[in-house]
Amino acid sequence: MRARDKAAVSALRGTLAALDNAEAVPVDGSVPRAAALEASPVGAGATEAARRELSEREMVALVRAEAAERLEAAAHLTAPAHADRAERLRAEAAVLLRFLDPGDGAEGA
Repeated sequence: MRARDKAAVSALRGTLAALDNAEAVPVDGSVPRAAALEASPVGAGATEAARRELSEREMVALVRAEAAERLEAAAHLTAPAHADRAERLRAEAAVLLRFLDPGDGAEGA
Protein backbone atom coordinates (compact mmCIF):
# COMPACT_ATOMS: atom_id res chain seq x y z
CA MET A 1 0.00 0.00 0.00
CA ARG A 2 1.35 3.42 -0.89
CA ALA A 3 2.04 5.96 1.87
CA ARG A 4 -0.59 8.31 0.42
CA ASP A 5 -3.25 5.60 0.77
CA LYS A 6 -2.27 5.06 4.40
CA ALA A 7 -2.72 8.77 5.07
CA ALA A 8 -6.12 8.74 3.38
CA VAL A 9 -7.29 5.69 5.30
CA SER A 10 -6.10 7.18 8.59
CA ALA A 11 -7.74 10.55 7.92
CA LEU A 12 -11.02 9.02 6.81
CA ARG A 13 -11.21 6.58 9.72
CA GLY A 14 -10.55 9.33 12.24
CA THR A 15 -13.05 11.69 10.64
CA LEU A 16 -15.75 9.02 10.38
CA ALA A 17 -15.25 8.30 14.08
CA ALA A 18 -15.56 12.02 14.87
CA LEU A 19 -18.78 12.21 12.82
CA ASP A 20 -20.12 9.14 14.60
CA ASN A 21 -19.31 10.68 17.99
CA ALA A 22 -20.99 13.95 16.99
CA GLU A 23 -24.19 12.04 16.20
CA ALA A 24 -24.32 10.49 19.68
CA VAL A 25 -27.16 11.57 21.91
CA PRO A 26 -26.06 13.16 25.19
CA VAL A 27 -26.70 11.02 28.25
CA ASP A 28 -29.48 12.38 30.44
CA GLY A 29 -28.01 12.82 33.91
CA SER A 30 -31.43 12.90 35.59
CA VAL A 31 -32.20 9.28 34.69
CA PRO A 32 -30.87 6.84 37.29
CA ARG A 33 -28.19 4.57 35.83
CA ALA A 34 -28.48 1.68 38.28
CA ALA A 35 -31.74 -0.07 39.03
CA ALA A 36 -33.08 -3.42 40.00
CA LEU A 37 -32.73 -6.13 37.37
CA GLU A 38 -36.49 -6.60 37.17
CA ALA A 39 -36.87 -2.89 36.27
CA SER A 40 -34.47 -3.19 33.32
CA PRO A 41 -35.82 -2.73 29.79
CA VAL A 42 -36.31 -6.01 27.97
CA GLY A 43 -35.99 -6.87 24.29
CA ALA A 44 -33.70 -6.13 21.40
CA GLY A 45 -33.15 -2.41 21.06
CA ALA A 46 -35.08 -1.53 24.22
CA THR A 47 -32.26 0.69 25.44
CA GLU A 48 -31.35 2.19 22.07
CA ALA A 49 -31.70 5.93 21.49
CA ALA A 50 -32.18 7.60 18.14
CA ARG A 51 -28.96 9.18 16.89
CA ARG A 52 -28.74 12.87 16.21
CA GLU A 53 -28.71 13.81 12.52
CA LEU A 54 -26.03 16.29 11.54
CA SER A 55 -26.75 18.93 8.93
CA GLU A 56 -24.44 19.27 5.96
CA ARG A 57 -23.09 22.49 7.48
CA GLU A 58 -22.25 20.67 10.75
CA MET A 59 -20.52 17.86 8.86
CA VAL A 60 -18.45 20.31 6.80
CA ALA A 61 -17.48 22.20 9.96
CA LEU A 62 -16.42 18.96 11.62
CA VAL A 63 -14.30 17.88 8.63
CA ARG A 64 -12.68 21.34 8.54
CA ALA A 65 -11.95 21.08 12.27
CA GLU A 66 -10.38 17.64 11.80
CA ALA A 67 -8.14 18.99 9.01
CA ALA A 68 -7.21 22.06 11.08
CA GLU A 69 -6.37 19.86 14.06
CA ARG A 70 -3.98 17.81 11.93
CA LEU A 71 -2.33 20.91 10.48
CA GLU A 72 -1.91 22.43 13.94
CA ALA A 73 -0.37 19.22 15.29
CA ALA A 74 2.00 19.09 12.30
CA ALA A 75 3.06 22.68 12.93
CA HIS A 76 4.03 21.74 16.50
CA LEU A 77 6.22 18.85 15.34
CA THR A 78 9.35 20.83 14.50
CA ALA A 79 12.04 18.38 15.59
CA PRO A 80 13.72 16.52 12.73
CA ALA A 81 12.85 13.24 14.44
CA HIS A 82 9.16 14.05 13.94
CA ALA A 83 9.36 15.08 10.28
CA ASP A 84 7.70 11.88 9.03
CA ARG A 85 4.80 12.24 11.47
CA ALA A 86 4.33 15.92 10.57
CA GLU A 87 4.28 15.08 6.86
CA ARG A 88 1.72 12.32 7.43
CA LEU A 89 -0.52 14.75 9.35
CA ARG A 90 -0.25 17.28 6.50
CA ALA A 91 -1.14 14.54 3.99
CA GLU A 92 -4.17 13.56 6.08
CA ALA A 93 -5.32 17.19 6.23
CA ALA A 94 -4.92 17.48 2.44
CA VAL A 95 -7.13 14.41 1.95
CA LEU A 96 -9.86 15.89 4.12
CA LEU A 97 -9.66 19.30 2.48
CA ARG A 98 -9.94 17.68 -0.94
CA PHE A 99 -13.34 16.30 0.06
CA LEU A 100 -14.49 19.81 0.93
CA ASP A 101 -13.18 21.37 -2.28
CA PRO A 102 -13.24 18.70 -5.01
CA GLY A 103 -12.70 21.39 -7.68
CA ASP A 104 -8.99 20.56 -7.92
CA GLY A 105 -9.74 17.66 -10.27
CA ALA A 106 -9.29 14.92 -7.70
CA GLU A 107 -12.13 12.48 -7.22
CA GLY A 108 -12.36 11.35 -3.58
CA ALA A 109 -9.33 9.81 -1.94
